[in-house]
Amino acid sequence: MTHVVVENCIKCKHTDCVAVCPVDCFYEGPNFLAINPDECIDCGVCIPECPVDAIKVDTDKKYPDMAYWIELNADLSQSGDWPVITKKKDELPDAAEWKDKPNKRDLLEK
Repeated sequence: MTHVVVENCIKCKHTDCVAVCPVDCFYEGPNFLAINPDECIDCGVCIPECPVDAIKVDTDKKYPDMAYWIELNADLSQSGDWPVITKKKDELPDAAEWKDKPNKRDLLEK
């Protein structure tokens, strides 16, 4: 079991989660974070830190398209194109505007 970053992170990219991660398994893209499933130890400390509820357990059957998000997190975090992120940064400038907006998948920048 691991954790995955899901759609709510797109265009927000809060990084409160990376500051508490004991194994540095978060990777940063232009407008999204991803969790490397091979590095995540399933401790769950990141979940309550996310102000937009964008981190889920990969076995969460209630979350739509979980298989897509599991694969996406693995692909992006292991691509070599996204650097590991270990320190909190400011969220994206218009994060408040994008919070909880649905259907942001097509806005993900890889």
